[in-house]
Amino acid sequence: MTLTRSSGIPKQRRLARLLWVALTLATLVLTQLPSLARQDLASAPDYEFRGVWAASVVNIDWPSSRNLSTQQQKTELIGILNRMQQLNLNALILQIRPAGDSLYYSDIEPWSYWLTGQQGRPPSPFYDPLEFAIEEAHARNIELHAWFNPYRAKLGGNYDLAANHMARQYPQYAYPYRNLIWMDPGAKVIQDRTYEVIMDVVNRYSLDGIHLDDYFYPYPEAGVAFPDDGTYGEYLKNGGTLSRDDWRRDNVNRLVRRLYEGIKARKPEVKFGISPFGIYRPGQPPGIRGMDQFAAIYADPKLWLQQGWVDYMAPQLYWRIDPPEQSYPRLLDWWLGQNPHGRHIYAGNYLSRLNGTDWPVSEFLRQVDISRRANARKSLGNIFFSVKVFMENRFGVNESFRSQLYPRPALIPPMPWLDAQAPEAPQGVETSGHHIQWQPQYSEDVRSLALYKRENRRWQLEQILSRQQTEVEVEPGRYALRTVDALSNQSEAVQVSVRR
Repeated sequence: MTLTRSSGIPKQRRLARLLWVALTLATLVLTQLPSLARQDLASAPDYEFRGVWAASVVNIDWPSSRNLSTQQQKTELIGILNRMQQLNLNALILQIRPAGDSLYYSDIEPWSYWLTGQQGRPPSPFYDPLEFAIEEAHARNIELHAWFNPYRAKLGGNYDLAANHMARQYPQYAYPYRNLIWMDPGAKVIQDRTYEVIMDVVNRYSLDGIHLDDYFYPYPEAGVAFPDDGTYGEYLKNGGTLSRDDWRRDNVNRLVRRLYEGIKARKPEVKFGISPFGIYRPGQPPGIRGMDQFAAIYADPKLWLQQGWVDYMAPQLYWRIDPPEQSYPRLLDWWLGQNPHGRHIYAGNYLSRLNGTDWPVSEFLRQVDISRRANARKSLGNIFFSVKVFMENRFGVNESFRSQLYPRPALIPPMPWLDAQAPEAPQGVETSGHHIQWQPQYSEDVRSLALYKRENRRWQLEQILSRQQTEVEVEPGRYALRTVDALSNQSEAVQVSVRR
């Protein structure tokens, strides 16, 4: 008995049907492969947060050693910013307070051990690293967000704490825990210290954002309680009624709210963002497993989003796409669903895991693609840990990102709840040969200029130009020039044609 006779279908039709099934299955399989053809990736938007974390603690990223000279430190930092500019990255999250110390001039806290090799010793020859970083970043149209650790007092390193370090000034609230010294978030004087330090930086520097990571209470060690009996007992003695866990969360919540309101009262244009652990609670969404940050480190980022106490949230989605228990797309979808005020969500990506096997470059290309496809739900960018991977060009990541993800520059997404006022249009725009020229007559809020080119019936962002520029050389075509302020509000466009 033949297959043709038993099925009642002519042989030619059966072969065609089998071929169709095979092609369908092949297509399904190919769509699940980790590698992506370039045309499969969503187009890069004109507005996108493309950030990198640069950690100073333990000299992870910058400075690479605590023994560098001032000039070597500057050279390294300029190298990072130049690399970012080459890759069309536009935001540096720079750690300036890793452990109750400073990588900037401060009258409150000591110079960092990780900067000079001795806590409290200034750079020599003297310079202010934060001031230098802001100036160099802005010259390249890169935002600078200052990254603070609120309560960590010491991590690693066999060094002495300076006399003005908070653990020396308030030893009764400085607790050894694992390999750390941790300040007690339940002590008002310690809460005030963190607030004072951050607001001092907001007041004195022209930075773009304040950034906190996930370290409020320390990640727990099994069987070892955080030793805050004294401060919790004092709270109860004074009439407090919250359980210890709720009290701890309240300590963190009050700091977050106080910082947001304080920053907005002093400089409304300075953004405030937090990068929490990527899983809120096990089972949210269903099937997700992992550490319960709500119960383990007493962070409630869902509340912060729902109350609008942040301008952006950067959950650390440090897992791959496919594992169901910690799935990048499912977690991103959950975070996007907790955002009634429409704050920005910038997924944090663990680029340091990049290797040639289970974490290939294609995994990160897919993750950014997933983030972009949720753009309408305020998924407006990514932040990568850490910049060292780009400096090493590990596994050719730079070429892949530049060609497939970030071939053109992008503006930081605007935040209309902070400011929606457009700057004035550029003045005196004209052409001369293959050059576009204009007059440098701007209001103070203008940070840069955006040059668009008409391509395939749409305007494509071509270049982001420095405020100091007064001309640019271009190929023939139709162009539009707009001024851009520090919050990415754009002026009306001035259009010109450059002829052959």
